[in-house]
Amino acid sequence: MHIGVMTLTFTLPGCGSLKEKRQRMGGMHERFGRNPAIAVCESGELNRHDASEWSFVVVATSKREVESLLSQIEDKVQSTVDARVMDVRRELL
Repeated sequence: MHIGVMTLTFTLPGCGSLKEKRQRMGGMHERFGRNPAIAVCESGELNRHDASEWSFVVVATSKREVESLLSQIEDKVQSTVDARVMDVRRELL
């Protein structure tokens, strides 16, 4: 088994409340949590209106498959979330 962890840090320009933040970042669990090989959670910046941090953990039988899933997640997030990705950190365990 191979495990990959990816943490994405977002900025949400113009976001004025936690409710708006949840609406703009909403759906992450629904989009990615259905895949049994992926776990997702909001892992940081919980109380800031204008920032958010999300972590994704991927488990697969090969390193190549882990890297592929992490790339797919990153691409989908960048095209569907109403926020700017400021930082991407990946770690293979």
